[in-house]
Amino acid sequence: MTSLTPSDAPDASDAPHDLRAELDSLPTEAFRPDLAEIDRMSTLDIARLMNGEDSAVPAAVATQLPRIAAVIDAVAERMARGGRLVYAGAGTAGRLGVLDASECPPTFNTAPGQVVGVLAGGPAALVTSVEGAEDSRELAAEDLTALRLTPDDTVIGVSASGRTPYAIGAVEHARARGALTVGLACNPDSALAAAAEHRVEVVVGPELLTGSTRLKAGTAQKLVLNMISTITMIRLGKTYGNLMVDVRASNEKLRARSRRIVALATGAPDAEIEAALTATGGEVKDAVLVLLAGVDGPSAARLLEESGGHLRAALGASGG
Repeated sequence: MTSLTPSDAPDASDAPHDLRAELDSLPTEAFRPDLAEIDRMSTLDIARLMNGEDSAVPAAVATQLPRIAAVIDAVAERMARGGRLVYAGAGTAGRLGVLDASECPPTFNTAPGQVVGVLAGGPAALVTSVEGAEDSRELAAEDLTALRLTPDDTVIGVSASGRTPYAIGAVEHARARGALTVGLACNPDSALAAAAEHRVEVVVGPELLTGSTRLKAGTAQKLVLNMISTITMIRLGKTYGNLMVDVRASNEKLRARSRRIVALATGAPDAEIEAALTATGGEVKDAVLVLLAGVDGPSAARLLEESGGHLRAALGASGG
């Protein structure tokens, strides 16, 4: 074995220097001299400035719409075969993935584990920083190994900088196992996007506070994740028009919303709506089919199963 002498061993101090140089090159980390005295401004002026900064985010997202649409179609195709949608990231980016995943069951009645958020550092990292977790590709591989990925699954690595090792490691691990991979970043020509099959790079530019990517970058990522999950669910038949007919009525507010959705979809009187929901065990989509097609609860369930859960197709099959 060849050993290194002190003179030819790598200098550990080079790593921080290299990372600083890398950060200096990223648009999301750029310093804006024009905002150097923001702390001297009035609160209202800072709020106006921040609002103006945020208003540029949708335009940045718009440049990526064809790429986002391609991602959604690919994800929906796989999920229709039983695949899962997995978000992987660290810090704000990872938390946004967990948030989006956690909202899918009550909104779209997705099965447990169908949409998953994997966060560097685990659940504890939702509320506190877990030092070093984002720097480990190996940790990402371990987290995804537990999910037993298949080629029908999709893993979306989320990272504002596009250089976070955890997100890159997640995409590399998933791609090696044949899963669909997406790199969502807020800098151009990122390592994350390069590692993935699909790249979505929403370039929002420097932040109001230098390097605080929970601001414009976080907003951009939230908008994109909203699109991916929502439109994928529309493609999977989780809606009827713009009504959430797969909503899971798990509390009083959602039960009231369920009744309202059935009313909007059918125009039926309250008594008929209550009867239909009772006949279908509170399933909104089934209740709409009962009322519009004039079938009983079991027949509605059968028609929906035969149509892959698509209400319009079930209505067509019923002659309704």
